[in-house]
Amino acid sequence: MSTALTLERMRQDIAAMLHEDPQDILDDDNLIDLGLGSMRVMTLATRWREAGAPIEFSEMASVVTLGQWWSLIERAQQNGR
Repeated sequence: MSTALTLERMRQDIAAMLHEDPQDILDDDNLIDLGLGSMRVMTLATRWREAGAPIEFSEMASVVTLGQWWSLIERAQQNGR
């Protein structure tokens, strides 16, 4: 069973991986600098695709903030991906 992906769910997923409070993860924080390595990013990409988000690891690897990841998802949804 998948739950619709929202910006806040993404924030919560990232915070859980980093053992941080979701309110401490800002839209423009560099997630790599916060400790989100490539294996964790791959895990998030898989989790979010399973939730229906049109996102690939390669796209996520090209940008480093939650806001940018959310923009990728919104753009892909608008393009009917």
